[in-house]
Amino acid sequence: MSDKFKVLYYVNQFFGQVGGEDKAGMSPEHRPGKVGPAMGFEGALKGEGEVVGTIICGDNYFNENKEESLKFILNTVKETSPDVVVAGPAFNAGRYGMACGELAKAVAAELKIPVVTGMYVENPGVDVCKDKAIVVSTADSAAGMRKALPAMAAIASKLAKGIELDEPEKEGYIPQGIRKTLFTEKRGSQRAVEMLIARFKGEEFETEMPMPVFDQVDPAPAIKDLSKATIAVCTSGGIVPEGNPDGIQSASAQKWGKYDVSGMNGLNAPDFYSTHGGYDTAYANENPNRVVPLDLLKDFEKEGIIGKVHDWFYTTTGTGTSVSNAQKFGTEIGKELLNAGVDGVILTST
Repeated sequence: MSDKFKVLYYVNQFFGQVGGEDKAGMSPEHRPGKVGPAMGFEGALKGEGEVVGTIICGDNYFNENKEESLKFILNTVKETSPDVVVAGPAFNAGRYGMACGELAKAVAAELKIPVVTGMYVENPGVDVCKDKAIVVSTADSAAGMRKALPAMAAIASKLAKGIELDEPEKEGYIPQGIRKTLFTEKRGSQRAVEMLIARFKGEEFETEMPMPVFDQVDPAPAIKDLSKATIAVCTSGGIVPEGNPDGIQSASAQKWGKYDVSGMNGLNAPDFYSTHGGYDTAYANENPNRVVPLDLLKDFEKEGIIGKVHDWFYTTTGTGTSVSNAQKFGTEIGKELLNAGVDGVILTST
């Protein structure tokens, strides 16, 4: 009988070597043995553990059928009885990260089996599961696979053996927000004073209570004359033409789209609808102008309140979209609008 600990692995359709976006709608499948990154992961275990099975599921299918997907995964975990469940790494792929996060949370909470995954710190899946599972901090792309797998394997080995993990900074995982009592040589008051003095002196110090850092964006100057201004519309409400020709994701968006509205006085249903997966789209689909107010802007143009409505509107979805992707979208769209001579933008959300 083998004394190796057992690992059940989860990957999406791409890393499961099934296909790309064309296979994102595949339902979950359990395959015996190791597939894709599970092979490198098992090698990093150095003979101490083995991957007994791999679950493969399409990113779109999981996020659009979460309950059914989790039911299949939890049943598979019960049937295979692994010592550890491993998912990913998802890096900065939002839909993949959300799937890893949701299954990690469910397996850890309901089955009490340790789960290890790997994500870039800004992946929206991190906040879903970091308090329940161990999320190894990875690079933002699959180029970091060689570093991610050994780190995940080392932690999985400790969890399988019941060894308590060291501090997040030493082990390489994202802090879980759990406070522990530690004994130190210096009292808290002394450490606080030393940090304060170091700050006054401009010296480096490491705070024991790190605070989030938020970007500060200076507002643009006011438009001097609206009657001569070109105004564009951008939305994170997921309004797209019928058929969603660019395949904009319903959540954890990886892209944005732009559509010509130069000859329109408004957006008509069902020619336009919302692909957004984070709100009830019934009213948006009934009248897309509720999200993209093209009809009102065209009226303003006719009345001379604004100079012109830009010929294109820009759209994506906001649910679960990572900060880095949102910044990337904003930069790309902003440059295009500047080059087109747009003076102002109305940004709508839901």
